[in-house]
Amino acid sequence: MAGGLNTPDLASSVSNSGGVGSFGFSYSKPEAIDKDLEKTKSLTKGPINCNFFVFQPVSLPSKAIQSEAIQALKGLPISEGVEINFPAEPFYPDIDDQIEVIWEHRPEILTFHFGLPKKEIFEKALSMGISVGVTATNLSDAMAIKEAGADFIVAQGIEAGGHRGNFAENDFDEELPLLVLLQKLSTEIELPLVAAGGVMNGSDVGSCIEKGAIAAQLGTAFLCCDEAGTGKTYRRFLMNESGRGTKFTKAFSGRRARGIDNLFIKLMEQKEILPFPIQNTLTSSLRKIATDIDEGEYQSLWAGSAFEKIRALPAAELMKALSFELNLYNDSPKVQNSYKQRH
Repeated sequence: MAGGLNTPDLASSVSNSGGVGSFGFSYSKPEAIDKDLEKTKSLTKGPINCNFFVFQPVSLPSKAIQSEAIQALKGLPISEGVEINFPAEPFYPDIDDQIEVIWEHRPEILTFHFGLPKKEIFEKALSMGISVGVTATNLSDAMAIKEAGADFIVAQGIEAGGHRGNFAENDFDEELPLLVLLQKLSTEIELPLVAAGGVMNGSDVGSCIEKGAIAAQLGTAFLCCDEAGTGKTYRRFLMNESGRGTKFTKAFSGRRARGIDNLFIKLMEQKEILPFPIQNTLTSSLRKIATDIDEGEYQSLWAGSAFEKIRALPAAELMKALSFELNLYNDSPKVQNSYKQRH
């Protein structure tokens, strides 16, 4: 989870409860990364994962398209009196600068989204005993991850909230459900799989492990924990607006991402959208205003497809509930019979 949703309190509570606390440092400046990790290390001795986006070079659209995209945003009701201008380069942070802080703190795990990091990053992480994982949504990307020398694959099903992790955004997306993806990858690739996408309770975790995963990555499930940095309007939508469902959109960032359906998504359908992450910067002022005035209709409310299962609990209590539910799942006759048949 990026955008300040992960906090040192949340990450440390998860780690202290037997899990792996995580940070999404996609757009974070080195000084912010340093501050978060320093605080987290003071709160836990448990494992920490740091996740980064692997940004791809951006091809600038024509001036006409830039203007059309800006006008689309200026035409929104929330945009009155707001200055919206084409952002200046660089359009995304330098991952080398971000990662430099990582070598100082030496977290146990590094994960990457949207592609493979540089070979030098792989080599240094592995030489320092830091495990490296990369997101895959299909077999082709998973094979590339194995060839690059990663320690594990984060298998992202179509149910996941936030951005799809495809390496090549414009390629055909198979949109494989998580359990189908796990079964496919587990039979084709000998590399540990971490399941991600729509995992909300212990039963979901158990189903993933049955299909070949060694662990599960939960994001949406923790958004309403006391320690999460989730804003009050975002929490209200997560807890009370399950009837809206979720929808994929490029409108907020320029790249497909799943979030709770709202007015911004509807109004931006068929409008000109700039490439990722230029669109993300372009919409940032509107999203900030929406947050400041508690207007959820114009916020990027990233959430998995099963967000109706979310629970508002302290992270430690949620971890206990997940463990209890997983044990119940494993003790069920169906799972026991399946285990006996396999062994």
